[in-house]
Amino acid sequence: MSVAVSVKRLAHGADLPLPHYATAGAAGIDLLAAITEPVLIAPGARALIPTGLAIALPDDHELQIRPRSGLALKQGIMVANSPGTIDADYRGEIQIILLNAGDADFTVTRGMRIAQAVLAPVSRLVWRETDDLDRTARDAGGFGSTGTTIPTGG
Repeated sequence: MSVAVSVKRLAHGADLPLPHYATAGAAGIDLLAAITEPVLIAPGARALIPTGLAIALPDDHELQIRPRSGLALKQGIMVANSPGTIDADYRGEIQIILLNAGDADFTVTRGMRIAQAVLAPVSRLVWRETDDLDRTARDAGGFGSTGTTIPTGG
């Protein structure tokens, strides 16, 4: 299924290509750094990196911003608020909060693929207040309550 999304290239990103799917089976598109000078991110530090793009999503969609697996594995570069959300009513520039969780400085350069974006439908929650919830085998157990080992037969 294809969904039309209006995109505006901002002046500082006008010469960069629009994000696109790298393969026919790709779920996400790579977002590029629309910076004028390299940005150094020290270990443990964060930086806000502009993409040079503003969009208008359909009302029933969001754009999820996620880390690129290669940057995460090789350099420890994460999207700090992953997954980030671009809401349908936001019209400002898409900017990516990168976090260096690695042990070495990382330099972002112009046009570098810094994150990926996945278009997703949005369902609206409607609360139905109640005094009782149905019971389950897990019930209120959380934070490791399901165990960390695989049960053995016997």
